[in-house]
Amino acid sequence: MTAPTVASRMALEIAEIPAAAGRLLAQDAAFAAAAAAIAKAEPPFAVICGRGSSGHAGVHLRYLIETRLGIAVSAAAPSVVTSYRRPSALRGALFVVISQSGGSPDLVAATIAAEEAGALTLAIVNETNSPVADAARLVLPLAAGPEISVAATKSVVSSMLAGARLVAAVAGDGDLLAACHVAPERLEAARGLDWAAWGASLAHARAAFVAARGYGFGPAREIALKLSETLRLPALGYSAAELRHGPRAAIAPDTPVLALRQADGTAETVDGLAADLTAAGEPVFVAGGPASTLPWIGDGHPVLDPVVMLVPAYSAIEAATRAKGYDPDRPPFLQKVTRTL
Repeated sequence: MTAPTVASRMALEIAEIPAAAGRLLAQDAAFAAAAAAIAKAEPPFAVICGRGSSGHAGVHLRYLIETRLGIAVSAAAPSVVTSYRRPSALRGALFVVISQSGGSPDLVAATIAAEEAGALTLAIVNETNSPVADAARLVLPLAAGPEISVAATKSVVSSMLAGARLVAAVAGDGDLLAACHVAPERLEAARGLDWAAWGASLAHARAAFVAARGYGFGPAREIALKLSETLRLPALGYSAAELRHGPRAAIAPDTPVLALRQADGTAETVDGLAADLTAAGEPVFVAGGPASTLPWIGDGHPVLDPVVMLVPAYSAIEAATRAKGYDPDRPPFLQKVTRTL
């Protein structure tokens, strides 16, 4: 697969991911303030609000909160507030809204409603001078810098890394905190990984699947979204456990599967899926672990490895999109600010 040599904004912003991660992690005061407020509040449950790529960062954060803090997490449905006019009982809850632009009216309305209901509201945003940031009690700036390409990349990685560092601070998880601080180095190393073999399989694909489990599920859904947005390819992100059952019937030689594998209790399921597909002669590309068929930098912390995998996945999608003759920076129907209400 040969792509044009002129770099897209998407490619340039993928290259900025390690530096953006470094800027995020340097904001010690913001993380300390947010962590202290959450620890003091001792919320009995959490609600996460976000759309698209921000919603996928929210899925990653959900697993972190439930496994590290031991409290239940729900996904907010903004239409409950904006369309049905029914605010939820959120007194004492932690309400986290994730947004790159901070300008989506439904996210603003949901955050205001959560604050009025007595929740501790936290905005993880790239644009700190935004309505979402103004509506929340606490703000964690992503500090990713301007993102010109409509398909978000560096702000997504920063959103997931922000959630990991915040939860590590609240939980007093020294291993995860240390992993966060070396994340920029691992992200830089991941920039050198060439996933062109997977990218080439997308050229004539009828559809595509991305599979993972646990901490990898949010990144898997994010990769599937980017395939649909920029490459205009129907793609679904599945739990590896689910894909081994009913949806397995949809996998065929022209529907490649990308499997993200981190070294934790979910690895056996991902390995089993990959083994099943390989034995059936169906196209599967594995990232991570001893059976990895794609280049990988070696296992690090299981919370962050699937986030690091976004870098070579984004790069492969960007190249495949340009090779198709599409503009990765301006996908049709996609806008930087989602004006949903």
